[in-house]
Amino acid sequence: MSLRKLTFLAAPLLLLQGCTTVQARQAAPALHQGLVSAADPRAAEAGAEMLRQGGSATDAAIATMLALNVVEPQSSGIGGGGFMLRGDAKGQVVTFDGRETAPSGADPQWFLDDSGKPLPFMTAVISGRSVGVPGNLRLAEEAHERFGKLPWATLFEPAIKLARGGWVLSERGREFLVNAKNRAGHQPEGLALFYGADGQPLPAGTVLRNPALADTLSQVASHGTVWFYAGDNAKAIAREVAAETPRGGAMTPEDIAAYQAKVRPEVCGEYRTYRICGMGPPSSGAATVYAILKQLERFDLHALGPKSPTFWHLFAESQRLAYADRERYLGDTDFVSVPMKGLTDPAYLAARGMLISPDSTMPAVAAGTPQGIALAPPDGDEPEEHGTSHFVAVDDWGNAVSYTSTIEGSFGSGIMVGGYFLNNELTDFSFAPAGPDGRPVANRVQGGKRPRSSMAPTLVYDRGGHLFMTVGAAGGATIPVQVARALIGVIDFGLPVDQAVALPVLFAPGDALAVEQGTYLEAMIPQLKALGHGQVSARGLPLKTNAAVHTAAGWVGAADPRSEGAVARE
Repeated sequence: MSLRKLTFLAAPLLLLQGCTTVQARQAAPALHQGLVSAADPRAAEAGAEMLRQGGSATDAAIATMLALNVVEPQSSGIGGGGFMLRGDAKGQVVTFDGRETAPSGADPQWFLDDSGKPLPFMTAVISGRSVGVPGNLRLAEEAHERFGKLPWATLFEPAIKLARGGWVLSERGREFLVNAKNRAGHQPEGLALFYGADGQPLPAGTVLRNPALADTLSQVASHGTVWFYAGDNAKAIAREVAAETPRGGAMTPEDIAAYQAKVRPEVCGEYRTYRICGMGPPSSGAATVYAILKQLERFDLHALGPKSPTFWHLFAESQRLAYADRERYLGDTDFVSVPMKGLTDPAYLAARGMLISPDSTMPAVAAGTPQGIALAPPDGDEPEEHGTSHFVAVDDWGNAVSYTSTIEGSFGSGIMVGGYFLNNELTDFSFAPAGPDGRPVANRVQGGKRPRSSMAPTLVYDRGGHLFMTVGAAGGATIPVQVARALIGVIDFGLPVDQAVALPVLFAPGDALAVEQGTYLEAMIPQLKALGHGQVSARGLPLKTNAAVHTAAGWVGAADPRSEGAVARE
């Protein structure tokens, strides 16, 4: 075993505030401890194959992202963007921002009609207005240059094989084709790929092939991302987007060529005895996850447990506070001032948490006044987010990656180029550029700007500084809640990681509270109402969490049982 594979050393037992002792570590990891957890077993296997070839967690994550583009085209891919966290065993975290950007000609009136009113949501989505310049490939290139071990072209081999050789359409995949035909079948290319002569989605079990995507991936594998962001491919993207943009300012080849992934400052803070690290703006993920956790830190969540209505009440109240700040302050820091230091200040969050009572509900919730803000901007009117895919990877050197990739809604904008769908990410901007008082909202549309995101890829270090957990989720605005729930499940409840990601979800971004349909939370609705929650309903929620935790037996991965997700080991 090489010295680099001896990066995990023995650590003391982790004694948590208000918690039982969780899994202890062994002295050093065994050989072949690498794994990948993803939303589709074929994509997880693509990443694991990179690990078997001696690749890093970064290599595995990139191969997984590319394979997901083939087998899960409704959720993510090279026509979209994402955020990646890479952490090593020494505690260094690097965050990559591959979020899409608005074209340079976009302006704050981008989603307003001729009378100045916001467009209907689907009118905006299925059009060129919704498409941002894709960022995933530039993110992958930047991360690979820093942390990759295998040749760039090797990472594309599993995805190219799937696209050209064929993959089996799953039941879940067919459901998306039924529910989102307006996007998947918006153009002839999508109709020909996914639907029969009768216009109906092909049956589950059909072997699908996407030679156009295989050709695209082969070109990027051979020539690098310059092939995607310049030349004929960039012209094709701009041409298709402009043809469906019913106003000036449409995306140009120059907009595409100018795109750059960015290394952003990580956002880290202490919860219990753990260091929680996440993605900063334009993602709202880290700030929202951390606020939910930190506002609950004074409560003994372990003693309450996951079957306690009081716990779920507290969890809902903390969400209400966190999402109020999220809506008011978070945006692209290249364009707006975001008081991240104030929003994640332990004293500020402790004060916010003191507003929470275990016996009653706050009658009204408003954004706080964190340090660094003089006048809070008005709330925006962003539509609800959907879609996305998350995956995690761990390698033998003790490095871990948490990567969330998205094209926003199911099949994005419905516009296809080169076998892949283009995103509808710009609909994550606020449609109305200003509040009632005329002051601009933080998340308004601006040329070159990145829309606010809910994506929350997260890495966790224990009190000894050892990498302990990698986690993230898909599901639009529910993402921070899913991640916070999984962290509480492992850290506070002491649950194995598979049980933590299987915990039900309660979603309370405002006054209305939704509990996951078909779970034991439904039976708690009367008790939640008795605590003062007036608007409580059971709903099907878009949930999909993937995670891995380091235990005494080494790394253990988990995929959300609600999804087709799987864990693959090297």
